[in-house]
Amino acid sequence: MAAEHPTAERQTFLAKHGVNADSVPQHVAIIMDGNGRWAKDRGEERVFGHMHGVDSVRAAVEASLKSGVRYLTLYAFSTENWNRPKQEVDALMDLLVRTLVHELEDLMSKGVRLRAIGDLSSLPEAAQAQLKEAEERTAHLTGLDLVLALSYSAKWELVEAVRQIVREGLAPEDIDTATLDRHLTTADLPDPELMIRTSGERRISNFMLWQLAYAEFHFTPVMWPDFREAHFLEAIRDYQRRERRFGGLLDTNHNEWNQEA
Repeated sequence: MAAEHPTAERQTFLAKHGVNADSVPQHVAIIMDGNGRWAKDRGEERVFGHMHGVDSVRAAVEASLKSGVRYLTLYAFSTENWNRPKQEVDALMDLLVRTLVHELEDLMSKGVRLRAIGDLSSLPEAAQAQLKEAEERTAHLTGLDLVLALSYSAKWELVEAVRQIVREGLAPEDIDTATLDRHLTTADLPDPELMIRTSGERRISNFMLWQLAYAEFHFTPVMWPDFREAHFLEAIRDYQRRERRFGGLLDTNHNEWNQEA
């Protein structure tokens, strides 16, 4: 899907921040890391960091809308996070529901479509109900797809995809990369071109292992509760400094791609 032509207002905003309007990534994925350490540094419980992380979600959504990013996927809760203390998990689920209720009207006014991927059946019923309502009410919006990865892990996703393929009885010779693409939770989304991880960690922690095959990675020491528009735009500038060859070589004389094994 081709990116829409940037408006004059967007071009002015991006130019002001040194971003090339013609090569903004269509899909950005973020591993929101560092809430617990941010809270600990302030003598607070981990949930304090999660609460302040909501402000960073707002900032990332706003920055996406202003810069022309079309899809924003946030790794909000992994399947491994269920192993955290029950008090923290319960607080996170409650925060999810309260945030959806509180933010939904504002998101809708900005044209944001809310979606969720992951093992959603494992979420509390209140969270499932609120997510379903939010997805239904925003399904027609086209300004930005905000995708929440909840109770998600890439290994779980790949196993589920293989199970579906087996159930359909496909012959081995009929299975290719497109087959697997169609059976992932992200089947109707383009793969992310840029993945951002906060807090200084340099790993992808079971997040979109298939979809990130050709993404550029941007690691920042900024803790998630401190992440703001400036950090988002710096990640895009970093992305634009990369030479994306996809296994080929760029012919600098003719500005054409030459494929090379």
